[in-house]
Amino acid sequence: MLIVGILGVIIIYGGFLYLLFSGRSTAALPWFLLLSPWICVYFGLTHVQQVAVIQWLTHKFSFKKSTK
Repeated sequence: MLIVGILGVIIIYGGFLYLLFSGRSTAALPWFLLLSPWICVYFGLTHVQQVAVIQWLTHKFSFKKSTK
């Protein structure tokens, strides 16, 4: 699953960037097309790595105000 996800990221993002930089419209591409290979990558990780990814995401995207 991890290899499929990595290949998906390379192929889908490569095609997306090709369309973007060649001046063609990317409006026909649904947003979930860009997220789907990352789901394969996530489920290809071990359980410990999956938990670490979730912790990193919650730490990265938590918007707590710092008190100084």
